[in-house]
Amino acid sequence: MLLLAVLFFVIGIVLTVGGIWLLALDGSLYYLIAGVVFLVVAITLRKRRTLANIFYAALLLGTLIWALWESGLSWWPLASRMGAWLVLALPLLIFARNRLSVNRLLLPVWAICTVVTLSPLAMDEPTAVKGTMAEKVVSPAADIGFQEDDEWQAYGRTNLGQRFSPANQITTENVSDLELAWEYQTGDLKGPNDVGETTYEATPLKIGNALYICTPHNWLIALNADTGKELWVYDAKVPADSQRQHQTCRGVSYLAPENDTATNIVEPATQPAETLASMQCDAQLFLPTSDARLIAVDPKTGARCANFADDGVLDLMHNMPYTQSGYYYSTSPPLVAGGHVIVSGSVNDNYDINSPSGVIRAYDAKTGTLQWNWDAGNPDETAPIGEGETYAVSSPNSWSVASADEALGLAYFPMGNRTPDQLGMYRTPAEEKFATSVVALDLETGQVEWVQQFVHHDLWDMDTPAQPVLLDLNTDKGVEPALVVPTKQGDVYVLNRATGEAIFPITEEPAPQGAIPGDFTAPTQPTSAVTFKPEPLTEAKMWGATPIDQMLCRIEFNSLDYEGRYTPPSENGSIIFPGNFGVFNWGSVAVDPRRQVMFGMPLYLAFTSKLVAKGGQDLGATNQGEQGVNENAGAPYAVEMGPFLSPLGVPCQQPPWGYVAGVDLQTGKTAWQHKNGTIEDLTPLKLPIKMGVPGIGGPIITDSGVAFMAASVDNYLRAYDVKTGTQLWQARLPAGGQATPMTYMNSQGEQMVVQVAGGHGSIGTTIGDYVVAYKLAK
Repeated sequence: MLLLAVLFFVIGIVLTVGGIWLLALDGSLYYLIAGVVFLVVAITLRKRRTLANIFYAALLLGTLIWALWESGLSWWPLASRMGAWLVLALPLLIFARNRLSVNRLLLPVWAICTVVTLSPLAMDEPTAVKGTMAEKVVSPAADIGFQEDDEWQAYGRTNLGQRFSPANQITTENVSDLELAWEYQTGDLKGPNDVGETTYEATPLKIGNALYICTPHNWLIALNADTGKELWVYDAKVPADSQRQHQTCRGVSYLAPENDTATNIVEPATQPAETLASMQCDAQLFLPTSDARLIAVDPKTGARCANFADDGVLDLMHNMPYTQSGYYYSTSPPLVAGGHVIVSGSVNDNYDINSPSGVIRAYDAKTGTLQWNWDAGNPDETAPIGEGETYAVSSPNSWSVASADEALGLAYFPMGNRTPDQLGMYRTPAEEKFATSVVALDLETGQVEWVQQFVHHDLWDMDTPAQPVLLDLNTDKGVEPALVVPTKQGDVYVLNRATGEAIFPITEEPAPQGAIPGDFTAPTQPTSAVTFKPEPLTEAKMWGATPIDQMLCRIEFNSLDYEGRYTPPSENGSIIFPGNFGVFNWGSVAVDPRRQVMFGMPLYLAFTSKLVAKGGQDLGATNQGEQGVNENAGAPYAVEMGPFLSPLGVPCQQPPWGYVAGVDLQTGKTAWQHKNGTIEDLTPLKLPIKMGVPGIGGPIITDSGVAFMAASVDNYLRAYDVKTGTQLWQARLPAGGQATPMTYMNSQGEQMVVQVAGGHGSIGTTIGDYVVAYKLAK
């Protein structure tokens, strides 16, 4: 009993001190009251157990009423408020087991609180949207790029970016019969000198009977599409010091041969591809590397293509104003369209105000000759830059995947921001216009046809992260050429891709003000009628695994600046919600153009952002990417950022944090939304509790109404019914599946689903080097 009294006393002291602190920040009075009650219980526990139990029963009942008042009948908010207190009631009940009068009050109160907390009504998720999506094919002749179901020739299957396959052998009825067909390990694992954000985000291509996949260290591997047997490996031999922020390869790109015949490989190579002599290539694969090269190789052998650039290698640092190693490279596959290979690149966030340019460049796909260059810092001059000239310093870049409509002669680039992300005083008017937008460029000239901006004067790293999706959409005006653009801030913009005009309305809303001296915040920010923007955070929505870390999250919430979406970063520290991972990220969404529906994975995870005054000199800090201090060399402020987490490392805002959702694109309405993913790989207990967890990656849709996606922080690949969002199947992955899957028909007429499982350094999932394939059991 003494030990129990000491435990209650310690908890009481923590709650009382924290409660006073929280109350001083105009926060909830509850924690101070709870702390006093715990102290009273601790003091009276040894000699006046009846009084101790009466006080504790009052605490339980009061906590239940307060919890229901704050959050309603919802399991996770109730569990975080009630769970620990209900467990602590057990020793009080047990030690008083022979004293009926002592238990007479506490036991029924404990039972009532437990029943309410665990009731089926509380288990029902109030944030769910329960409905169904139309299954009717409304556009049977929809453009899907190519009709064959046995190929996947670009990152999003085609340059339309739909992630839609006409394959329909796997259905909602038989998907549960999927089994592992083969598993391959690349051998490319995280090394001791790698950056923390080593990520395996690759989606393979399938051409002929071969799969082509890149790895984080820029190996290009060909596999037999039937068996997963290795055919050849090309190692770009990237120097270890060329990575600074991200070590990523999302995929490679393909230039079809002029006679348009498929590349078919059935036998393995007899020697490593990089040892082969270069050759004249008909078809070509393009591999971007982290030391800023673009390498063209032959799909059949893996040998470099002598006809392209300098013996198959193009140096992407040409004409750059600054050339720091590792500050620029293409993390995403280039766009092959209109006879060009068009390369955009990632410029490291928040490293140096003087960084390489974010220029977008089109090269002749066969020869590597520069055709045009479009630089947001100098947007009107697109003729190939001259020798000795340089592109604009640190101009907005396009680090994600681009799309193209070759019939319209347009390419669509999701645009990022000028570095530093949180400091806007360096931006020119041209950069302000094109940052955090989607821009349509003429495929032949690189000239801007139109631009639509999604954040004005972006101070939040809200880069447009996702590949735009093309479809022809039935609207009240008839069929319109549509472009669907998901954003980090949660809005999904549906635009006319010929003109850039909004198909669903875009409105301007007032935005929080108060930037640091020398900077400014835009008075309004755009929002789309199709949106997954989160509800604003409140203190009542703070969460934690226990009431104590929930209290600490409330203290932090009230200590930081927060006025809703677009709260500007500050020296005090600000809550950024949605955070850097966004509601949507590079995984984009999948669209069925025949049924005109969308499948996506909205994510809700708050970040914090604090500007650190440097007093006129740099800190010498080691840049830590999206979690830690970034130097911003040459700027007056560094920035410290990271997820908004409790002391126990769980998000401070209450779950769910991750969903799957379906949207009817003809109406713009969300048909259904359900929490997605479990905490199995987040806790040592390996509990498969469906909580709705964060994730990063993307989905695909098949013509049979089945969607596939891994992405979440538990190691599973899942199948969903697109009509309802119901999970139909899951398979345990050997590592984190933070990559978008793909599907194709193999040479035996069997539909395969392939997923890369290599983990993701930014979110701490299991690191590996796996490629896994599934097919229906015979």
